Amino acid sequence: MEHVIIANVPKDFRTSGVEVAQMMARVRAGDVRALARALSLVEDGGGAEVLAACREFAGRSLRVGVTGPPGAGKSTLVDQMVRWLRQQGQSVGVVAVDPSSPYTGGALLGDRIRMQDFAGDDGVFIRSMASRGAMGGVARAAADVCSVMEAAGRQTIVIETVGVGQDEVDVIGLADVTVLVLVPGMGDEVQSLKAGVMEVAEVFVVNKSDRGGAELVEQEIVAMQALAVGEGEWVPPVVRTVATTGEGVKELMETVRRCALEKGSRRVRLESADTLCVLGQGGLRLDHLGVAVKSIEGARGFYEALGLVVSHEETVEHEQVKTAMLPLGESRIELLEATEADSTIGRFLAKRGEGLHHIAVHVDGIDVMFARLTKHGVRLASDAVRVGAGGHRYFFVHPASTGGVLLEIVGDAVEPRKGGE
Repeated sequence: MEHVIIANVPKDFRTSGVEVAQMMARVRAGDVRALARALSLVEDGGGAEVLAACREFAGRSLRVGVTGPPGAGKSTLVDQMVRWLRQQGQSVGVVAVDPSSPYTGGALLGDRIRMQDFAGDDGVFIRSMASRGAMGGVARAAADVCSVMEAAGRQTIVIETVGVGQDEVDVIGLADVTVLVLVPGMGDEVQSLKAGVMEVAEVFVVNKSDRGGAELVEQEIVAMQALAVGEGEWVPPVVRTVATTGEGVKELMETVRRCALEKGSRRVRLESADTLCVLGQGGLRLDHLGVAVKSIEGARGFYEALGLVVSHEETVEHEQVKTAMLPLGESRIELLEATEADSTIGRFLAKRGEGLHHIAVHVDGIDVMFARLTKHGVRLASDAVRVGAGGHRYFFVHPASTGGVLLEIVGDAVEPRKGGE
């Protein structure tokens, strides 16, 4: 697929409608190479058109989230779950999240090594992902990856989180059924009484149950449920497994299916983690105010007199603008100076003079937001998500849809892929 380069960054998210249709036809036909390409597009922060096309097929797969602390045997258990599903004739997608190094940004992606037995099986598609610093146990793009796998016809999608702590519960926003894997000998016998990840489990697994102490772990879980579960609610069952041998996996999968059936009519699954942003759950924030000036050098004196200091200056060639950022609390002021008279800022200055040019709002899932606003008929002033100052991705909403102010939607900066990913 040909890349269009803007600011030296691949612009895969400008894929044409014809290219998207062709790719989706191949994905739906079971072409694993097309599926891999589509997943790469969305994982790298682009592919809004691909995601929009995938929405048509949402809700057709069973998503099973497998989470738990480090060393609980999640990867080995997922391997056995996939084996059982394949024996049942199911096509399976696996989204396995590994932690990124805080030093290099790379990740081992060990599930590709552990699950080599499925290398020649087109009925199993494994996507290993680095967390890339995302908190909550899953990668930022995990929800979008699940949507693409769903569109590819994968009947069951297993989502394996990184090793999590008590408050890392983002998997519940992705999965229909959340499986929490615990093991004997973790210490702290009242651990199961603590709030957090224990509260989101819909099936408990006591793995490595051939070890001593498995009964005690099960007793603690049951005791917790007696205190926490209300009358008429789903009571998460406890299943013992030995992942290394496959013992208990059949019972686990039958329990997962029963849970999905019983909760299907009541469970509300977020289409993606980014939906939280749209619902106003903390994903939106004021990023900066864009102020058009005739000269940054002439204007900065006033702001410096206020105590503000320019932290970053850059010329964005494709926008024909020079920018200077001044941090202001948790947001910023962006000074904009035209480098050409016949540019957006140049025309603004000629028509209105210096002043507020736009308001910028940061959103965690910019591609999802772009697709959502487009779907709802919002008038956009940008034909695609672009890359601007500091490598941040953005698009503009026309004043006609915002009440008279130009609104910029800003996402995270584009990060080059690390060698380990």
